[in-house]
Amino acid sequence: MVVLGHIDHGKTSLLTAIKDFKILEKETGGITQHIGAYQIEHQGKKITFLDTPGHEAFSQMRSRGAKVADIAILVIDAVEGVKSQTKEAISHIKKVGIPLIVALNKIDKPEANPEKAKRELSQQGFLVESLGGKVPSLEISAKTKKGIPELLELILLVAAMEELKADAQKPGEGLVIESYLDSLRGPTATLLLTDGHLKIGDTVGTNSASVRIKNIENFQKTSVPKALPSDPVIIFGFNQAPGVGEKFKVFPDLASAENYIKTSRGEEEKAPQVLEVADQQKVLNLILKTDVLGSAEVMAGILNSLPQEKIFLKILKSETGSINESDIKLALSSRATILGFRVKMNSIAKKMAEREKVRIIIFEVIYDLVEGVRKLMEKIVEPKEVRMDLGKVRVLVKFLTEKNRQIIGGRVTEGEIKKGALIEVFRPPARGAGGAEEKIGRGKVINLQKNKKDAVLISKGEECGILFESIYPPGIIIEEGDILLFYTEQKKKGQL
Repeated sequence: MVVLGHIDHGKTSLLTAIKDFKILEKETGGITQHIGAYQIEHQGKKITFLDTPGHEAFSQMRSRGAKVADIAILVIDAVEGVKSQTKEAISHIKKVGIPLIVALNKIDKPEANPEKAKRELSQQGFLVESLGGKVPSLEISAKTKKGIPELLELILLVAAMEELKADAQKPGEGLVIESYLDSLRGPTATLLLTDGHLKIGDTVGTNSASVRIKNIENFQKTSVPKALPSDPVIIFGFNQAPGVGEKFKVFPDLASAENYIKTSRGEEEKAPQVLEVADQQKVLNLILKTDVLGSAEVMAGILNSLPQEKIFLKILKSETGSINESDIKLALSSRATILGFRVKMNSIAKKMAEREKVRIIIFEVIYDLVEGVRKLMEKIVEPKEVRMDLGKVRVLVKFLTEKNRQIIGGRVTEGEIKKGALIEVFRPPARGAGGAEEKIGRGKVINLQKNKKDAVLISKGEECGILFESIYPPGIIIEEGDILLFYTEQKKKGQL
């Protein structure tokens, strides 16, 4: 059973309402940033729920959840209706073709409009039963628990109609839904059995890792002797952290599992990898350290989605676990930035990083990570010179000329002028001659005066005195009748 929907529409709140799993106690900022598996027993039957993040960056996690589940619950806020991630969740459900139950949440709010949400859902190709369709729907409130018992009854009904069955006697197989490096227990993974059973002593292998099971924990981290179809279990002691989304199965022995891994790796190495970077394109080297492999997958997806026409992002290393001395040494030799997502740094690495001035940024929330990487890239982009024209002055009289400077008087004919601005000098054609004004040079304003008093700003129609200093060519002589165009140049922050 996978729970899908837009961010903040109440997916995790629904699971908490079904049974107090205290899911969000470990999630920074009260948002789901990992895929989680939870299980309850209702009327003597087990129901396993997969909770998926709603933020747009977690699309791969939601897709994986939909692929492994037998039934999908689409949670829609009855106030907001169908949103962008709702539509994306619908596409995942359609792609895998699993049965759907619609849960219209937050029905306790006065502004809730479930009928509007149903109409919007019909525009996405799903017509609920109350509108004459075949998709079952319920109005619920995760806050008041309204409709929760009916939802559980509906789940069992749909499961019975679909005749969902598994063979608990055969060797287990399923999917890796999360993977990480536990500081005490080593490479660890959360597995979801789709068929068969797992028991202590079994040898499990994926495309990248293997383990002889010494202990099995359920989703509440309680040791159990055996796992059956649809059970989410935690297995530790892998030779390395398996890839998230990899299928697993039971092998007769470790040698068989290792042989399977070698074959899988050989197939992966055959796929060509092409990396193109423009000659003048700048590169930002990155080292990624994350709490779990699922987070690493999300981070890589975010980085790939950022514009890279000006700055290319190159991931030198991506792994789970704390930031250590090896990471600092690699960052130092490659001038890389270390990005940590919900990880810590050991004391030796911290001292080394401070001494060598290695840039390390640790994030707790996915939104901050996106913004932080973007700011890093923008700092590298060359700032752009932006010109802003201010106003024009017609020269009425020249007072004094010495070396590279000149004092002149004039009237502001357009806009306004200010002290410190740059000036382009234009000379009108000789009287009777045709043609346009000719640019003869440029300079800058050293000082401005109005009514013989220093001024910062002078507006259209006012007369002024100007202390002008030539820039190019040196020694420009401004004449009466010349037109001075005042402007400024500012460096605008680089943009991707």
